[in-house]
Amino acid sequence: MAEKKVLFKSEEPKSLKEVVAFLKELASRLESGQVTLRRGTEEISLNLPPNVILELKAEEKIKPSKTKYSLEIEIEWAEGEESGPLTLG
Repeated sequence: MAEKKVLFKSEEPKSLKEVVAFLKELASRLESGQVTLRRGTEEISLNLPPNVILELKAEEKIKPSKTKYSLEIEIEWAEGEESGPLTLG
């Protein structure tokens, strides 16, 4: 079974306007292929290959007291693995 290790995690309340600004800045950094995440003294730099997997998921959690919604955006890649689109040869 694969070992999973969390390298960086952040969860904090923000206004929708702040989230939009953060995502725009993240998109700009993704274009360069390198993203550095910082919070206090914690920092991690990620180098992304030209091809990645983009996963989007919208969820609804219904509880007796309230309904919660979430939108998750995940970008995945494997170390040393660069694959392009599927083609026929």
